Amino acid sequence: MGRQLLRATLVLTVGLLLTGCATIRVSSQTDHGIIWSNYKTFDWGLADALPAGDPRLEKDPFFRDHVAGAVEKAMATHGFVLSATTERPDVVIHYHANVAERVDPDYVDRDYGSCASDDCRPRVSRYEAGTMVVDVVDAATNVLIWRGWAQGSLEGVLGNRDRLRRRIDESVRQMFETLPSAR
Repeated sequence: MGRQLLRATLVLTVGLLLTGCATIRVSSQTDHGIIWSNYKTFDWGLADALPAGDPRLEKDPFFRDHVAGAVEKAMATHGFVLSATTERPDVVIHYHANVAERVDPDYVDRDYGSCASDDCRPRVSRYEAGTMVVDVVDAATNVLIWRGWAQGSLEGVLGNRDRLRRRIDESVRQMFETLPSAR
């Protein structure tokens, strides 16, 4: 009995540690027929009309400024230049961020020895998950040419500026790895 309790405690501890270090899932899509070397300049489009869904993001200048800075850095890394004139840029950038509660049922499997007693009940975890979407739109045609998105747990992130900064930086960096170069 003591060995099963130790095993269950170890499994639970490892599970909690992994949840605390939750990974960011990122992806992107683009039209492969686009000639990216035709695009050199970018600017920000009009503010997104969609609500962020959480006032901690909507009303947080740190969040908005840091997302803008991370995206501008990523665009520059790919050879794009922020438009410094009143002329229309080649592409415009839009982003949207949202926070929603997620539910994750963790079913403990008695057959694998993960349960400390005969009463193995599923545990349910509730956590806040964030999603950020960044769109690159052809300014002349208003056609979406690239979209990147990142999703992940925000547990312990929203109230901590340093963690929020790191999460934004890592999300944007990973998302923009697939953005074609303007060169």
